[in-house]
Amino acid sequence: MRKNMLGNTGLEGTELCFGALPFGPLQKNLPLDEATAVVCAALKGGINFIDTAQLYKTYAPIRHALQQTKKRPVIASKSPATTYEEMQKAIEEALNELNLDEIDIFHLHAARAGEDVFTKRQGALECLYDHKARGRVKAVGISTHSVKVTALAATVKGIDVVFPLLNRAGHGILDGNREEMEKAVAQCVAAGKGVYLMKPLAGGILVGEYAQAVEYVRSIPGCASIALGMVSTAEVEYNLNYFRGYKPATLPSIAAMKKRFMVVESLCAGCLKCVETCPNHAISEKTGKGFIQQEACLTCGYCVGACPQFAIRLV
Repeated sequence: MRKNMLGNTGLEGTELCFGALPFGPLQKNLPLDEATAVVCAALKGGINFIDTAQLYKTYAPIRHALQQTKKRPVIASKSPATTYEEMQKAIEEALNELNLDEIDIFHLHAARAGEDVFTKRQGALECLYDHKARGRVKAVGISTHSVKVTALAATVKGIDVVFPLLNRAGHGILDGNREEMEKAVAQCVAAGKGVYLMKPLAGGILVGEYAQAVEYVRSIPGCASIALGMVSTAEVEYNLNYFRGYKPATLPSIAAMKKRFMVVESLCAGCLKCVETCPNHAISEKTGKGFIQQEACLTCGYCVGACPQFAIRLV
C-alpha cells in the first residue's frame, strides 16, 4: 500500500488510516477481544497509521494489537483539553494506556471550536510544544471541522499536522463549504503541514457511493492519508483491497455500515449536554428533550459519551 510523508514531520503513513472511533464505546462498543482482532487485521494487512482520541476510549484494543502483532504504526491521538494541566494528563494517559514512550501525533481535539481555539487553548498548546521538545510527542496537530480553523492552522508555526473534515457531499463542514475547505487544505499543504482527512464517507451517508467518495478525497492534492472507521475484519479486508487497487463490486454489508443515533425520550432528563457537545450542531431542544436532526448528524457518537443518562442509542 502506498505511503506518504505527513508534511515536514518525517512521519510516513499509509494512504489508508485506521479510524479507531467506530468500534469503541461511543458507537459499536465491540468487546475488547473483537476490537483487538479488528486492529490486528488492519496492522497485519499493511496499515501503519492509526487515529484515535482520549474521548474514543479505544486505547486498550490498540495496545493489545500492538503487543500481539509486534508492529509499531504511526499513532495519532487528541484531547479537548484547554489547560496545560489537562493536556499533561491526556498525554500521560495516552502513553500509559498505549504502553508507549512517545506518541507520533497529538492533536488539539477541536471539532467545533472557532478561530479563537489557539488562544483559548494556549495552555494545552504550550504543553504539547513542551512534550514535543522533550521527545514524547513527535508532531503537534489540530483536528477540526471548520474551514476557518483549517486555514488559520496553516499560519500557526507550531502546528505540524492538520486533520480536517472533508467529503464530496460537504457534509459536516463548518464555517464554509466544500470548495472553501479544499482551499484551506491547500493552504496547509503549501505551508508544509501534514494533512490527513476525516469523514470521507460523511459519517456513513456516502457508504452507498463508496468508490466516488473515496476517490474524491484521494484526489485532494497533498492529502497524505484518509481515516476510515472500521468495525469488522470484513470491512478492514474490503478497504485494504480497495486501496491496493482491487475494487470489489459490492461492500461486505452496506446495511451493517449504515447507522443512526436516537434519543430515548423516556430516559432523557433534558440536561441538553448533547446539544453543547455535538460538533455539527445536529442536536437541538424539542419539548424539553434532546432531538437529533438526522440529516445533519455525522454519527460520531460524541453525544453518547456526553449523556449522563445513557439516553442516546445507536440503532
